[in-house]
Parts: sequence; structure tokens; C-alpha cells
Amino acid sequence: MGWMIYGANGYTGRLVSELARSRGEQPILAGRTTARISPLATSFGLEHRIVDLSDDKALRDGLRGVDVVVHCAGPFSRTAAPMVEACLEAGTHYVDVTGEIDVFEHVASRDEAAREAGIALMPGSGFDVAPSDCLAAMLVEALPGAVQLELAFVLDGGLTAGTAKTVVENMGRGSRVRVDGQLRPVRFGWRRRRVPFPNGERTAVVAIPWGDISTAYRTTGIPTITAFSALPAARLNARLQAAMSPIMRPPRMQRLAVALIERLVSGPDAPKRARNGVEVWGEVRDAAGRTATAAITGPNAYTVTADSVLRIVRHLLDGDVKPGVQTASTALGADYLRELEGFQIHEPVLSGN
Repeated sequence: MGWMIYGANGYTGRLVSELARSRGEQPILAGRTTARISPLATSFGLEHRIVDLSDDKALRDGLRGVDVVVHCAGPFSRTAAPMVEACLEAGTHYVDVTGEIDVFEHVASRDEAAREAGIALMPGSGFDVAPSDCLAAMLVEALPGAVQLELAFVLDGGLTAGTAKTVVENMGRGSRVRVDGQLRPVRFGWRRRRVPFPNGERTAVVAIPWGDISTAYRTTGIPTITAFSALPAARLNARLQAAMSPIMRPPRMQRLAVALIERLVSGPDAPKRARNGVEVWGEVRDAAGRTATAAITGPNAYTVTADSVLRIVRHLLDGDVKPGVQTASTALGADYLRELEGFQIHEPVLSGN
């Protein structure tokens, strides 16, 4: 059984490739340009393929003999759809590391096609959104009938160029929440709240368009969902993004920002990843006002992503995942979180009558 990492030369793709090789895996490394992919594959002693996402036939041919593709080439708003369609035609399981709401929504619309093709489509199999998806599932198991979910994140350690490009795209759109089952746009900084993270309470928490706004709705059935980020400069970031939103809407400005990102942003190195981790806190509430809260702490988000992706690939190759659009918890259960390296789980606590 063969599997592929597409976008293997990017920051996350390289991390996944390095970890895969260290675990004795032999993925095919793939991407658009020979100059970037061939030397990388040679250094790892792995097979490689050169495939351009804009060439439908070449993409289908490139997936020949591939049971699972790990799609790491962002921004996923541009790259996910062609890869998903190619996987549906080729009968290849699809895994990606997106955190983009619109991508999750698009992939969700291909559920029936995935079932007919006998494959699983698993967007967000990295830090976005596998750990938080499992946390949300744990909370609903603790409080069945919950109607509201709030998730909050502490993310330290810097951004990759791909993540920064996604931030630029989102600047022109504002933030989003889910209310009564519907996605709704809101301004940046629309809500703040105090959050008792395991390593200390944070007060500067700002509503963000995190992927769980899409995925947790399908995972848990909860109709109202808000996500928050407790970045060190969260309040300033919200004000800056609100001010920049109209400026960054024109495609010309986004292209300029992306060009600057490609020149200036490289992503955190290994020592920085080792020094910084993640915290996720969640709360669900039911119609009677009862609540359940829980939290998790873990390694750096990019380290988590590489580990989670490889574990999900192995589950797919072993036939553990049913066809259709899946998240980590719908495919493998909330306890999948316990498989991931370095996580500490603060179990759900119930409050109210």
C-alpha cells in the first residue's frame, strides 16, 4: 500500500516527511516543481512525483497506486478542491491540514460522493482541528443535549508562510461564528471572555474563525459555536485586523501581502517548537444552563500536526475509517486524542443542577 505527501517541500509537508521517515514509513513525496521535490526526496531516499494541481489528467495519473494522499499545499482555499476531486476519481483517501472554514464546508458537501467512491475525506487532520474536535466530542459525551459550544486556544511559537497567507485572505472577510446551525459573519473582536486555561487565566481573548466553527457542528450536533484565541497580542490583533479588513479585500493587495510573506516568513525552527506548546479549553452548555468544561495541553501546533497526520494515515491504511467525510472523532472516537504524543487531558467537569 502506497501513500503520498503532496506539498512535501513546504514547511508542514517537510515536517510530516521527516517524521514519517523517522518512523520507518516510505511515502511518495510530491509537488509542483522538480527543483524543490527531487532533492528533498533524494535526501530521504524516497520516491517522488511531480504533479501540477491545475492539470486534472496529470493529477489523476499522479495518484495511481496511491491509497492515501496527505495534502499539505496551501492556501487550501485554492488547492483543496482539485485534490479532493482527483481523490474521488482515483479512489484515494484524502487527508489535509487545513483550518479554513470554507474548505471544511466544501469538503462536507462531497460526503455522498466519498461514500460512493468508498473513500474517506479527512480535512483538518492536524492541529486544526483534530485535538479540538476530540475535546468537543468529549464534552458532548459528558453533557448530552448541549446546545452551545465555546472553544479557546493558546497558540505560541510563530506561524508558517502558509498559515500567514490564510490570515491575509481572512483579513478581507472578518470572523465567523455559528448560531442556530447557521454560519454568520462577525467583526474581529466581536466577543471577548475570560478563560481559565490550565496554565493560567487569560483575559484578552478574541473571537476567531477557527475550523471547529464548521466541523464541530457536524461532530457534535451543537448549533451555536464560537472559537477564541488567547494570543499574547490578541486585542491589538483584533483591532489591526478590523482596520485592515477593507484594505486587504482587493486581490491586488492580497497578492502583494502574499509575496512579502513568501520572502519574510519561514516558520518556527525546531528549538522554538520545542519551547512552545498549545492549550485548548472548551465549554458546552445545555438549555437548562448546565455546563461541562474541559481542557487539553500539548506540544507545538506544527509538531502535533505531523504526529496526528501520520497516525490518521496509518488508521486509513489499516482500514479503520469508514468512507465519507470524517473528522478525527467521527472516524476514530474522542479517545483518538489519547493516541497523540505529549497531550495532557483535563477531564470534563460538570456544573449546574
